[in-house]
Amino acid sequence: SPASPVPVPPNVPQFSKMAALAGCQAVRLSASSRVNSLKRSASVRQSAGRMATPRSRGALCVAAAAKNYKITLLPGDGIGPEIMSVAKDILVEVGSQRDIAFDFTECLVGGAAIDATGIPLPAETLATCQASDAVLLAAIGGYKWDTLPADVRPEQGLLGLRAGLGVFANLRPANILPQLIDASSLKREIVEGTDIMVIRELIGGIYFGKPKGFGVDEDGNRTGFNTMVYSVPEIERIARVGFETARKRSNRLCSVEKSNVLEVSQLWKEIVTKVHEEEYPDVELSHMYVDNAAMQIIRAPTQFDTIVTGNIFGDILSDAASMLTGSIGMLPSAAVGTDGPGLYEPVHGSAPDIAGTDKANPLAQVLSAAMMLRYQFGEEEAAVQIEKAVNDALDEGYRTGDIMSEGCTQVGCVKMGEILMEKIKA
Repeated sequence: SPASPVPVPPNVPQFSKMAALAGCQAVRLSASSRVNSLKRSASVRQSAGRMATPRSRGALCVAAAAKNYKITLLPGDGIGPEIMSVAKDILVEVGSQRDIAFDFTECLVGGAAIDATGIPLPAETLATCQASDAVLLAAIGGYKWDTLPADVRPEQGLLGLRAGLGVFANLRPANILPQLIDASSLKREIVEGTDIMVIRELIGGIYFGKPKGFGVDEDGNRTGFNTMVYSVPEIERIARVGFETARKRSNRLCSVEKSNVLEVSQLWKEIVTKVHEEEYPDVELSHMYVDNAAMQIIRAPTQFDTIVTGNIFGDILSDAASMLTGSIGMLPSAAVGTDGPGLYEPVHGSAPDIAGTDKANPLAQVLSAAMMLRYQFGEEEAAVQIEKAVNDALDEGYRTGDIMSEGCTQVGCVKMGEILMEKIKA
């Protein structure tokens, strides 16, 4: 299937509290089959204790379904609304076939939120996300907001969202699809067989460390500074996710850091090694400096299976790994914590240069929805159905511009969505 199974750490997120939905638009779309009660997937915690949520004014009530999931949609900026529309339609169709209802609530985040409210993450958006079963995000940011002060740029909305949801582990698969192997910028013999899982710590490190800001040095020169800091508990919990994931793959984990220079990396290596010795001696553990890892991912990517690393290193390495696959527009990701809803989003950015031109590739967004179904709700058959639709479309030679190759048929975002829908309905 187009997306390799992504092992998820214990206590897969599920939610049991309620928050206000002011400022967000809600709509309920469900399957037609009626039953007497709502039942959760066996893979997630039962929600018997959940408070009843008032139905938003104007919500579309179709029918009760055997399973009902509350999804917060964050289209965001750039191509986000276009690709989110495709993913939402696919979810609704798959749900209608499998007696699954989705209560969608759409909220503002990033640049769109700045334009409407002056801040990148309105309180209503965060509350709605925290009150959902899962969050499906498209993309954030764009040139329009690049000149704003750093603390109110769109990307701060994403950082705040991750912190607010407590999703500390970012799982980013990078595997080669047979149909797209020649779209990779590297030679076939280099990338063939690549199947990497990058596990990135998401809410610590230099992006969140303090102090940070601007200052003046002793010579009167302006300075900018950030702090890269990790605590032992933060390292332990992400290390466990790495080891658990490796166990479900090839039992090999590579920890990436820069311990030859950075004290924070020295602690990282020490704690990862300790967790390995005490809890996961059966997993093969290796260590690699981040600069070498960046080189090795390009030189010989098939040597890697599961990688665990800090926030900034993971940000860079996962983007580098994504290009092995031929296009960053093909890769989904999941961000999970020990409790609460998970955050599912494509790896790519908002691509403001092609926004509104129907050139966007919606496949990573659609595959992110499939990851949500599998790992948040245990809806394996529904996830496989979506992944098969993507695979079938690629088998038949349909490509968006970013993955176009000779002999294939180039289509836009809307048409690709229609093709996927045909496969789903077949």
